Amino acid sequence: MGEIVVFGAGGRAGRATVAEAAGRGHRVTAVVRDPARHPDLGGDGVTVVAGDVTRAEDVARLAAGHDAAVNAAIRLDVPSVEFLPAATAALIDGLTRAGVKRVVLVGIGTTLESAPGVLVHDVPGFPAEHRAFSLGHLAAVEALRDADAALDWVVLAPPPTMLDPDAPRTGQYRIGGSAVLPDAGERLFAYADLAVALVDEVENPRYHRALTAVGH
Repeated sequence: MGEIVVFGAGGRAGRATVAEAAGRGHRVTAVVRDPARHPDLGGDGVTVVAGDVTRAEDVARLAAGHDAAVNAAIRLDVPSVEFLPAATAALIDGLTRAGVKRVVLVGIGTTLESAPGVLVHDVPGFPAEHRAFSLGHLAAVEALRDADAALDWVVLAPPPTMLDPDAPRTGQYRIGGSAVLPDAGERLFAYADLAVALVDEVENPRYHRALTAVGH
């Protein structure tokens, strides 16, 4: 199986992705800022390492020798309009240096269209504080669109609701398009199934250089 590096491996999406990839037999490098805070993250086929996704040097060093990367990194103590563009720039630079051509990223559903040409975060009455967070994700997507075509990326955006950290893995999901999936908010999408979609896009890429909706 392949070698996958997961940035932001300590968060809910990152942990689920590490577990899903390792469960399929991949060798996983799980990147966190402080491994001591994640003593339970390791396991068969998983190596936990320290790294900063906003540093291109760290990305290049840790991604070297891997077949693909997943980015699930987010910080709530830094404005997303600062953190996410910085992380995306470092990923583009570092992965290019490392020769890693495929990266799958976790997006956010508020950057999808709620109607043709209208993003969820631009709908009148959308909360200003949530819009500011969403704009950081949109800036990251725009940076990826400007990246060299040699980098094959996809951003998977789950429904614009909370995700379920406890729901069991079903292995089933819908995917495709830049609009919120019909009826996607009727029940919470599981982190475990988001991880299935992320690893599927590593193993068998179907979407390329696109922001793509995913949900149950």
